[in-house]
Amino acid sequence: MGGRCAIAIIGAGNVARRHASVLAGFPDVRLAGVTDVVPEAAGALAAEHGALAYPDVAAVVAAQPDAVYVCVPPFAHGPAEEAVLAAGLPMFVEKPLAVDLATAERIAPLAERVVTAVGLHWRYLAVVERARDLLAGRQVRLVSGTWLDKVPPVDWWVRRESSGGPVIEQAPHVLDVMRLLGGEVAQVHAAGGGRPPVAGADVDAATAALVRFASGVPGTLTTTCALGWKHRARVDVIADGLAVSVGEDELVVRDGAGEHRYPGDPVAARMAVDRAFVDAVQGVADDVRVPYGEALRTHRLAAAVARSAATEEAVGV
Repeated sequence: MGGRCAIAIIGAGNVARRHASVLAGFPDVRLAGVTDVVPEAAGALAAEHGALAYPDVAAVVAAQPDAVYVCVPPFAHGPAEEAVLAAGLPMFVEKPLAVDLATAERIAPLAERVVTAVGLHWRYLAVVERARDLLAGRQVRLVSGTWLDKVPPVDWWVRRESSGGPVIEQAPHVLDVMRLLGGEVAQVHAAGGGRPPVAGADVDAATAALVRFASGVPGTLTTTCALGWKHRARVDVIADGLAVSVGEDELVVRDGAGEHRYPGDPVAARMAVDRAFVDAVQGVADDVRVPYGEALRTHRLAAAVARSAATEEAVGV
């Protein structure tokens, strides 16, 4: 397509619109095309950014953009990624990778052939980087993740077969940072129950999990979608002589000298994840922190928690 880096987007929902807005602010990028199962949504987003509205994924791939963003609901992952990767196009995928584990495992080997990135933007938070630096060299003793939230305002979200539930769809950012700060997880044992106060819901209203890291360090994960607001999303780490609590908005550090607070900047992190992908596509930098294979490790953890909650048995990761 020549000139600026031409990017097409599959999907035209809120997340796709957010990425389109960020990409539009980059002087070396142009939005080349949009497709969506709702043609009117694709047309509106395309018109907003002077792009073409394509009828389907095949048409997007045939146009050969420089890269493609896949911003679809969890249940729609799979065919779009396969088409993009079969064409050898760099690919950015929004989390979660899929509603299930099998789909993501099928895509992963194909994704190794091209530049990929996944929208786990917490990796780009300056407060997460600071937390990691502060914990370096210290013995971690406990890692606890929390995501206490509401039901998102989309009809498909309350059905397990469509969203995977809160652990799959909402908690990946927390699970990803738990892995970053605590290392890989060996086993989980979870319990889930109840239904959120929404008609037709079959996802768990709440989940609690015991987590055992490969290092032997214990941890926990707690989630809920039963509130009417986003109450808390963070990772707490206890290390020798240090307590760290980090989320999108703030890092709180407590040590023998007292308490220290550092503001977060989620907007900057959302911009950084897109900037890193574009730079990697253009070959000018290599700061993709969560390529598809790395995101798969977090997705495996989420899937293990969800499976354990469903079976009430311990599950290896």
